[in-house]
Amino acid sequence: MNDAHPRPVTGYVPVLRLGDVLLVTLQGDLHDSTAQQLQQDLSETISRTGVRGVLIDISGVEIVDSFLGRVLAEIAAQSKLLAARTVVAGMRPAVAITLVELGLTLPGLSTALSTEAGMELLGQQAPVTRPGSPRQESP
Repeated sequence: MNDAHPRPVTGYVPVLRLGDVLLVTLQGDLHDSTAQQLQQDLSETISRTGVRGVLIDISGVEIVDSFLGRVLAEIAAQSKLLAARTVVAGMRPAVAITLVELGLTLPGLSTALSTEAGMELLGQQAPVTRPGSPRQESP
């Protein structure tokens, strides 16, 4: 099927675990109920598994509005409270321009040009912990 418009994401966004990182790939539009479910799923998974990073690939997102910007910032804030870092990867130039024009700074988020660069960034920034030792955030 060849659509010129992005497909809406409804109901479910897959979250994959790759080692100590959760990988979320957003495609198309993110609706209110889906965003709330994603935030809850991520928080529960971080808490349950003890992962140290969340990588959100937005290369399939053509438009970032204030709603999606707020969702990304809230995911980063929740993840940080659970001792995990958040990186957004694959941002298109038009999306970056839109975020600047909207005045959205996305506090708590790091960015990477690709998923691979995001994984590297999380690997470099994430603290190394031993089994059974308390997790600590790096400054």
